[in-house]
Amino acid sequence: MSRPTCSQCAQPQVRCICPWVQPVKNRVPVLILQHPKEAGSAKNTAGLLHLSLSNSALHVDETFCAPRLMELLGDGKSNVLLYPNSADPALPEARAFEPVLDPNSDPGMNNLRLVVLDATWRKSRKMLYLNPMLQQLPRLALINPPPSAYRIRAAQAPGQLSTLEASCYALALLENAPDNYRPLLASFNRYIEQHPALANRTRTRAAKNP
Repeated sequence: MSRPTCSQCAQPQVRCICPWVQPVKNRVPVLILQHPKEAGSAKNTAGLLHLSLSNSALHVDETFCAPRLMELLGDGKSNVLLYPNSADPALPEARAFEPVLDPNSDPGMNNLRLVVLDATWRKSRKMLYLNPMLQQLPRLALINPPPSAYRIRAAQAPGQLSTLEASCYALALLENAPDNYRPLLASFNRYIEQHPALANRTRTRAAKNP
């Protein structure tokens, strides 16, 4: 027997994320390309991000055919990929994107779109490898971001963030509007605090260390 799901967030009602949706009007639109394994995950932070942002689109796949990616990226916007430009011999080095401090002083900053890969680090590298068009996009790397509140998934390296956190910090930088995203980050922190995965981990530690 299938479990009832929420009509808005498409999650099982027992883990509905709607109470933590925090509406935010983002000036820079966001395109979220989500790996299929993340779409059904209980740790789906991209779903919460998408429901909270007023100007976002979410598409699920690992490999996007070139015509489909052209349709998603080719509407006149300047696309910027949120991804570190790390040395990877399997991928060509991409141009680093340098945002200006005052986006109102550069008309080009008002024509941006932030492209986000929602996947584990290993699978996001595979998505980038499988989609050459994404490899050609300039990349925005977050420098010294705040510590992550995403305690329900272990980071593989310092500075790694959830999709929601990384996107909020990137948008705050691109729009020069950090206050705009603090309510969503606070709501995300509350969501993590009550998440069953974190509660189960706490109970396990307590059982091992009575």
